[in-house]
Amino acid sequence: MNQNDLEQSLRRSICDIGRRMYAREMGAANDGNISVKLDEERLLCTPSGVSKGFMSPEILCIVDYEGQVLDAHPEHSKPSSELKMHLRAYRERPDISAVVHGHPLYATAFAVCGKPLNQQIMPEATISLGEVPVAPFALPSTEDLPRSIAPYLASHDAVLLENHGAVTVGINLQAAYFKLETLEFYAKVLHIANSMGGPNAFDEQTLEQLVNLRRDRFKKPGRHPLIDG
Repeated sequence: MNQNDLEQSLRRSICDIGRRMYAREMGAANDGNISVKLDEERLLCTPSGVSKGFMSPEILCIVDYEGQVLDAHPEHSKPSSELKMHLRAYRERPDISAVVHGHPLYATAFAVCGKPLNQQIMPEATISLGEVPVAPFALPSTEDLPRSIAPYLASHDAVLLENHGAVTVGINLQAAYFKLETLEFYAKVLHIANSMGGPNAFDEQTLEQLVNLRRDRFKKPGRHPLIDG
């Protein structure tokens, strides 16, 4: 695939993921943002002030790794106001190629309560995420926000943002987005289980077996707190 075809494919993929996020209550109105590497000099990202459920490929922005706009639609010329958080994630994690930020309903409820998702109750969540910490509250669109998530990125691919939402990273767009889906499902199941008297957590032996599956059998890319923490 040549560079132009790759760019057009990624533009469509961002819009597809945006529609999926909007449909799955991962953000109201214009909430959330998405970015992906085009190459070692450029990123493709969502513009500011546009609903993720109603984007079209031509309105996406191209920026460099300093956040300078290289190409944009005349009517949507500003990149996402949370671009600083994305840029920090790419600096901290050269292994990732995509960042997704949203306000998934159940995960955000945990975030506004300051509660991490650290109960090991589902194989998929344990293998994919391990646990999801809460980064301290920081004002959106400021440098405080990227600073708040930086300490967690060394060992986590998903972070809750206190009183805000969640951010996930991955080796490609699909991987980053699916982590957000897994995070939200994990939060929803945990919320329901807590209302039913509390979940049955894995014992240490089972937990070790699941971590070994991730590392040795599935060989999943990315960071995992029970391996890298």
